[in-house]
Amino acid sequence: MFKMSPFWEKVFFLLTFIFQGSSFLHPAAYAVMHRRHHSFADTPKDPHSPVHLKNIISFNLATVTEYRKLVKEFLKGGRTISDAPRWYTLEWFAESVWTRVAFIILYFLFYVQFATSTWQFFLFPLHIFMGSMHGFIVNWFGHKTGYRNFDSVPDNSKNTLPLDFLMMGELYQNNHHRSPREPNFAVRWFELDFGYIATLALKRLRIIY
Repeated sequence: MFKMSPFWEKVFFLLTFIFQGSSFLHPAAYAVMHRRHHSFADTPKDPHSPVHLKNIISFNLATVTEYRKLVKEFLKGGRTISDAPRWYTLEWFAESVWTRVAFIILYFLFYVQFATSTWQFFLFPLHIFMGSMHGFIVNWFGHKTGYRNFDSVPDNSKNTLPLDFLMMGELYQNNHHRSPREPNFAVRWFELDFGYIATLALKRLRIIY
């Protein structure tokens, strides 16, 4: 959809690592998995499909298994991809179990310092798994619940929300599967892709092209 200079690629790679923290997703490994999802959407070869993986536990286990397998291949140099950002040192550091544990400890200390009520600690697991939880919401509900603008799309993709303010436009899955290379996931007049708005801002700033 777009490219950026090596400098900005490193900046966004680093920001992704910082903000995803304990739930960091290896960009190249996730790129392969996402493309596999599009190539085999809602078939037995789909790494995450609620059509063939009937419950949340099996769905997430299949996704994690596929992701870990790809990460292992990338870290060992057994797999390459030409058009995904790579930063070998940061990939190795971010995928370390000790790095993830360090983030979890930092999150916990933040809660201890700033939580104003005991119930707020129930949000703690959400912060630990935020990155993977985002992927679960998009791929589970986006292929299970909602409406379809394009019935010709040969999978079960749906637009979960008519105004997707929760996933920044990624819950327009039916639209996205209809035109996977289109940066604007919104199609109808009431749909609004907040991610696309951010993309336009980055383009205006000449950070992406």
